[in-house]
Amino acid sequence: MGDLVRRCHTPAQRLVGSLLGKTIYRSVCLSLVLLVALTVLQRGLTPGQFLDLSQPKAGKLAAPMGFWEPPPETTPPPPVWDVTVSNCSANGNLSGQSWFQALEPHFQQFLLYRHCRYFPVLLNHPEKCRGDVYLLVVVKSVITQHDRREAIRRTWGREREAEGARGAVRTLFLLGTASKAEERAHYQQLLAYEDRLYGDILQWDFLDTFFNLTLKEVHFLKWLDAFCPHARFVFKGDDDVFVGPDNVLEFLADRRPDEDLFVGDVLARARPIRKKDNKYYIPTALYGKALYPPYAGGGGFLMAGGLARRLLRASEGLELYPIDDVFLGMCLQVLGVEPTAHVGFKTFGIMRNKSSPMNKEPCFFRSMLVVHKLLPAELLAMWELVHSNLTCSRKLQVL
Repeated sequence: MGDLVRRCHTPAQRLVGSLLGKTIYRSVCLSLVLLVALTVLQRGLTPGQFLDLSQPKAGKLAAPMGFWEPPPETTPPPPVWDVTVSNCSANGNLSGQSWFQALEPHFQQFLLYRHCRYFPVLLNHPEKCRGDVYLLVVVKSVITQHDRREAIRRTWGREREAEGARGAVRTLFLLGTASKAEERAHYQQLLAYEDRLYGDILQWDFLDTFFNLTLKEVHFLKWLDAFCPHARFVFKGDDDVFVGPDNVLEFLADRRPDEDLFVGDVLARARPIRKKDNKYYIPTALYGKALYPPYAGGGGFLMAGGLARRLLRASEGLELYPIDDVFLGMCLQVLGVEPTAHVGFKTFGIMRNKSSPMNKEPCFFRSMLVVHKLLPAELLAMWELVHSNLTCSRKLQVL
């Protein structure tokens, strides 16, 4: 029967069958060739090339999240200093005014650029505020006073851990740039080397002049808010003061970082100085009131971290003032905070009479929090005396 069927196929049917068989044969052969080629290619690749191991591992499958659950928290981006260029121009509206033309040139310069509040950061160390910072010590300095910074690093500026597991004590120096253009590049190289050695300098791109000390103040407050918002307390002082760090920490032991703490050598009912030959002279065109608000002498003061951040907000609503200590007093007044006077802060020396031998008495220094002012050699010598086997007839109670 099968032979009969095969014999009954027409020539056309036999031709179709032949073509179909050849097509199947070619398909099979092509598939075999592709299979062999892929095998050779896979064996020639490394596992990393074939599997793209450069991509991060998927890890375990995340548990399914219901629509009622809040989205997972994302890590906030690291803080940055958001001022990158110095593009500030003079306030041309002042030039034609008679009261402005009557001012001394340095006051004119201050007023022309008073609206320029923030400048780029040149040296920055946000890593200083990693972990738990109990006390942040910041020192105003200028590039040329390397010897003062070195003396502080060897004495009261040493970093440590506060007793009682309270956290770290960290130290930073605040600087602008050299005021003389011909010296700027040279001193900048020296400062960069110093910073590579110690990693403790904050520097911004404005000239380090007396009137720019207020700029240094607001730049630090902005830096603190961005990079060190969790510091519990802040000590801020000059680079020619003696500080008793043990006394400072003892004073802070029962204080809270959220209280309105601003303590130092407070000047109440101080009057603006109108004598033109005085360093602190202020014309009435710049400040017409009879009295300054209470403020702490800038040799050194302590403040709570929370208050420091509020001072930034207050400062942004005020025009800059040439005297940084007074400007902070103005900010405190805006906040309704009264600075507290403390007998352990001596920003005019232990005795107002500079010739008094008491100003060199180490037993007095041992009891103080801050004494202003000492040269680097005097600071090193006094530090050794205070921390020697010193016998004092009585201990001053200032804490």
